[in-house]
Amino acid sequence: MVIAIFDDAELRQRAWEVAASVVDPEIPVLTIADLGVLREVAISDGCVDVTITPTYSGCPAMNMITLEVELALEREGFRNSSVRTVLSPAWTTDWMSEDGRRKLREYGIAPPQAASSRRALFGVEQVACPQCGSKDTEVLSEFGSTSCKALWRCRTCREPFDYFKCH
Repeated sequence: MVIAIFDDAELRQRAWEVAASVVDPEIPVLTIADLGVLREVAISDGCVDVTITPTYSGCPAMNMITLEVELALEREGFRNSSVRTVLSPAWTTDWMSEDGRRKLREYGIAPPQAASSRRALFGVEQVACPQCGSKDTEVLSEFGSTSCKALWRCRTCREPFDYFKCH
């Protein structure tokens, strides 16, 4: 029997990869790393400490994400782990990865605009339709299928779509 011995840096990397693989329960094509919800993984005295930040303070998915991170770590042999939720600094869509934005688009959800978008300058959002790419779109409701999304419609292809709101 071979017993693997890891230093803290290797343990941290392994634990990060395990935690990063947990998917968002509301948008299952995204991992918590894609979303930028996974903030930190630390090793202290052989224990794994994971820090997550919700997309907004009332996000109902956080309890499920916490449980899924704990279970994923346990399955991979990390027996002593804790998951801590921090609200400061507040999560921002700028923390989302480019890969996450691509996954959203491919899933049919318009990804959030960059902080330097037209909205930042003029208060006008131009959201591209994830179906056809047209920017001739309109907001139907500020409230979408989850609290972090708004409902939009494309005037070109006439398809409704969710838009991941900027924070």
